[in-house]
Parts: sequence; C-alpha cells; structure tokens
Amino acid sequence: MEMRYAVKEDIQHISNEELSKALSLLPEWRREKALRFKFTLGQVECAFSYLMLCDLLREEYGINSQPHFLIGEHGKPTLQEHPEIHFNISHCKNAIAVAVSTEPIGIDVECIGRGNESLMNYVLNEEEIRQVKISDDPPVAFTQLWTKKEAVFKLRGTGICNDIKNLLLYSDNVEISTIAYKEKGYAISIAIEK
Repeated sequence: MEMRYAVKEDIQHISNEELSKALSLLPEWRREKALRFKFTLGQVECAFSYLMLCDLLREEYGINSQPHFLIGEHGKPTLQEHPEIHFNISHCKNAIAVAVSTEPIGIDVECIGRGNESLMNYVLNEEEIRQVKISDDPPVAFTQLWTKKEAVFKLRGTGICNDIKNLLLYSDNVEISTIAYKEKGYAISIAIEK
C-alpha cells in the first residue's frame, strides 16, 4: 500500500501576493470555488489544498494534469480521471493536510484546544473521557481522539454517524496514525484500511 501526505503550516500568514499567485495556477472551476469564500483564510485553504494535491499526484504517480473531482453521496471527493488513486484533504486555521494513496484514506487536522465538556460528552465514550481527563495535556488528548474519529469518517466517506462515541471501538480494520504538534497548535490523524 502506497500512502503519502503533506502539511502546509502557518497558513494565516500567507500574503495576498502568494494567494494571488496560487489562484492564478488553479483551473477556473477551483478558482471560482476559492473566490466564493468570504474570508481570505477560506480562499487560502481552497487554493493551497488543491495545489498540494496536484504536487502529491505529480510526485507519487507522475500525474501532471489538473484533477477534476467527482463528489460522493456524503461529500467525499474522488478523482474523475484516476479512480484508482484515493485522496483526502483537511484544514484548520493552523494547517492544511492532504493525503494520497492507492487505498481509501482519510486525513484530519484540527487546532489543539477546541474541546469542552459538552463536546467531549457528545463525541467521546466513557473510557475516552477518562483518558482525556487523566492525560498530562487534556486539550492535546481530546484533539488526538477527535482527529482519529474524523479521519475514520473521512476514510469511509460516510460523514459523521450517530455512533461517534464508539467509532474507534469498531475500527479494528483501520490503521490510524496520529501526531500532535503542540508547539504548532495542531494535531493530525491519518486513517487507512489495514
């Protein structure tokens, strides 16, 4: 199984000149999509995630053409011209993450510290809540669990389901890698079928 991912950090500091250059490199449909975002950060995420995907496709598979997407029932995109190659994109205010693979893949990147008691009770089971509370760094522990679950949802292309609390208990056939970059303010998880 081939898998590769890329992360672009510090996206809040991309200049207007850098964004304009990125937008000029996009196909018209993607540029129009990026420009529909009201805020600059949304435009940056849309433009740079697409360009990162293009770079990975070129480096890993020798694909030089700009990809077009087909969108699945729950919003998961696939490559129209290369259905044998899978990809996934995620972003938060601190980073953009893109993954490609010859197998279905999910990736999630989130800012550390967004968990609160209400959200924890909604998305975590009792054991996971206990793990977060006894952790040396509860915000990091919560964010790692959250990105694991999101990566699995994105791998499966199902969207968030009703049994989010127990999702990881029923994911034995999924390999999940998680890294927290505390100093950079984000955590990332990648999920792929074993």
